[in-house]
This record gives sequence, C-alpha cells and structure tokens, in this order.
Amino acid sequence: MEGLYQKYVDIRKRITDLDNILAVLGWDQEVEMPIDGAGFRAQQIATLSGMQHDISTSQEYIDIVEKLTSDESLDFKQRKNIEESWRVVSKTRKLSRDFMERESRTGSEAYQSWIKARQENSFAVFAPKLKEVVDLQREKADLIGYKVSPYDTLLDDYEPGLTTDTIEQIFIDVKQGLTEFFAKIKGKPDPDHSFFDNHFDKAKQLELCRELVTDMGYDWKAGRLDLSEHPFTTSFSMQDVRITTRISETDLRESIWGSIHEAGHALYEQGLPVSEYGLPSGSAVSLGMHESQSRFWENNVGKSHTYIKTYLSLFQKHFPDAFGNVSDMQFFRGLNTVKPDLIRINSDEVTYHFHILLRYEIEKSLIEGKTEVKDLEEIWNGKIKEYLGLDVPSPKMGVLQDIHWSHGSFGYFPTYSLGSFYAAQFYHFAEQAIPELQSEFESKNFRHVLEIFWWVV
Repeated sequence: MEGLYQKYVDIRKRITDLDNILAVLGWDQEVEMPIDGAGFRAQQIATLSGMQHDISTSQEYIDIVEKLTSDESLDFKQRKNIEESWRVVSKTRKLSRDFMERESRTGSEAYQSWIKARQENSFAVFAPKLKEVVDLQREKADLIGYKVSPYDTLLDDYEPGLTTDTIEQIFIDVKQGLTEFFAKIKGKPDPDHSFFDNHFDKAKQLELCRELVTDMGYDWKAGRLDLSEHPFTTSFSMQDVRITTRISETDLRESIWGSIHEAGHALYEQGLPVSEYGLPSGSAVSLGMHESQSRFWENNVGKSHTYIKTYLSLFQKHFPDAFGNVSDMQFFRGLNTVKPDLIRINSDEVTYHFHILLRYEIEKSLIEGKTEVKDLEEIWNGKIKEYLGLDVPSPKMGVLQDIHWSHGSFGYFPTYSLGSFYAAQFYHFAEQAIPELQSEFESKNFRHVLEIFWWVV
C-alpha cells in the first residue's frame, strides 16, 4: 500500500495548496483590498472553495483514505494522518459544492457588511447578512448530522470530539468559581493604572510590537505584521505565517498584548514540521490547542511580573512621558487590574471568561433556533449587564466587536477558554521542566520554552 499512501499525500498537498491560496485571498481582503473589490473577491473565494471541495470529496480521494484505514503496514504517524483525514472527509462529503460556494460567498459578503456596520455603529446594517450566515450554519449541522445538539457539529470543527454536554459542565464550574472569586475582588481598591490613560503614538506602538514579537522568536523571514480591523493570524505555510494587530492611540494595551497573542499563534504555525506540509501531522491539533499558545504568551508570560520587570525599560524608552516614573510593580499591578471591560480582547484574566460564556450561550441558542438574529443586540446587552454589570453604550462596543460570526465561525469561542485552561497547565509544566525559566525570561531567552511547546503541542 506504499504507493497508495503516496497518492494520499499528493492529494492532501493539492487540497492544502487551495486552502492556502484561499487564505491569501482572505488576508488580502482584511488587510489590503480596496472596498470596491469586495464583490468579485466573494465570487473568487466561492469559486476556489468549490474547487477545493471537489478534490477533498472526490471519489478517488475517499476510496484511497477508506482503503488506508485498514492498512496495518502504516506506521503510527501515517495511521494518525489517515484517521484524522477519514474523520474530516466523513463530514465534508455530506456537504455539496453548491453549499460550500454559498457558505464562502456569504462569509465574504458578511465580513464587508460587518465592517460597514462598525463604521456606522449600527447592528441593523449587519443583521440581515448575519441571518444568512446563521441559516447556513444551521443547514450545515443538519446536513452533517448530530445526536444531541446541532451546535455539537460546529464545535467539532474547532475542537474535535468536544460536545455541548462537556462544555456546559466546564462553564458551569467556571461560572460558579469565577463569580465567587470576582465577588471577593470587587470589594478591593483598584491598583493605580492611570499611567495607561495617555496618548501613545501609532508608529511607536508598531515599532514596540515588532521588538516584542521578535524577542519571542517570531521569524520575520517567514512572516510579517500588518494592521486590520480585528487582530488575526493566518498561515499560508510554515514559512509564511502573518499576524495583524489593531492600534488605539489612547490604549497601548490593545496593540501590545494583541500582538503578543497573535505572535503566540504564529509561533505554533512556524514551528510545525515543513516535511509534513499538507498532512494532519503538519497542522494544528485543534483550535483550543492553538489558543493555548496565544493565551500562554499573552497572559502567563506577557503579563507576568518577570516579563514586565524585563521590558519596562523598553516601554519607558518608547513612551517616557507615560511610564518614566512607573515602577515595574506598579506597571504589573496596573496591567493586571481586575475590572470588567466591554471589549473581550482587552479584558483581564478573570472577567475574560464571562465574555466567552455569554458568546457561547448566544451562539448555541442561535444555532438551536431558540434565538433569532433580530433580537441579538438586546440579548447581548442584557448578558453583559448580568455577567459584568456594565451598560453597553453602542453596538461597536457590544455585539459588533468580534469578527468571528461574520466568518461563520460558530463553535470557535469556547476554544478561547479551553486554551486559557490548557495554557495554565503548560506554564506549570514549563516551570517544572525548566528550573531556570524565570531567569531565562529576565535575559529575554525564550528558546527553551519554545522547544518544549514544539515537542508537546
């Protein structure tokens, strides 16, 4: 069966080539594309998505993968590649080319609608296209099938094997534990964080972001940093992994820790084996695992006292007026203030999971048909008030803040919490495996922790 496995590898590479070409078009759509290009770009993405779907669900490919599932001569890695490919093709073969083209085209159109809605600060602008996206995701779940909830089918796309029953139990525990913990913190006085209330030059922020992600080990020969409406990481191969950030001249934290977060994603992708391009063994295990890397760097490393003590002089160099008289402990405490924020990506580690919880509850209810898109803004605002005690002043600060639903990424949000929980365990493991971890961080040496992750993840 050696020749058959090689045929499988060749087809997998063709499928991945088309995936990555689509990713290039998606990156350009969010970073460089002129607004008038949106219509034809949606058509181009839909066409390529249809071509990719034809190959990945062709009878030739299905027959090859099915035959290889019973091949006992395959080694461990080959068997795992075939098992994962069969799991995926068993789902995608139930979706027609017409569906894939409709899903891709609608996603591109919905993204442009989301951008316009944010510009006009009006959920009504986005709602009609979002309804189309939700209807397509419901249709997708019905076509693939499910045992308990249609949301299970969508969860499985991001965290294989994860079910609503499991995530419900996790969030029950999280909600109870964090509610009690947050109640204790709320009565305490806030640390001083007034030094963050300054003007931070955009060009200097971008320069600082580049310095920080360089030290993390980000390979600039295999990547770049740009600006986008919502920060993201995209990979066209292990040797071309790009990140974006968003800059606010009144809040330095958004760009810096957003860049660190995205660089965590990128380091995972740049660390994948080039020899495994196109195969499951050359891909991320899951989105939860992917988020474990971004959350590890953003929170466990990037917001630690050791990291702040190490990099405070760099912050002071770029922004002496804001941080010139701030000590490392003041900066650390101010950065880690536990205080509800309307914006998910700006939230502290405690209240962050309430953001994920409310998104999970909303999108599960949408997919199960218990909630309609027209009621979404009111429901969102009510849950923010319930969980965080905040009033939402505008759609841009509320239901329009995330890009995910415009892409049709329903089932993605729970992986942020899962990734945070994985990250805490990885950090504990790193401390045990590298006794000199903190001293290495103080000397800006992150090589050993990267080596551990490339082995574990």
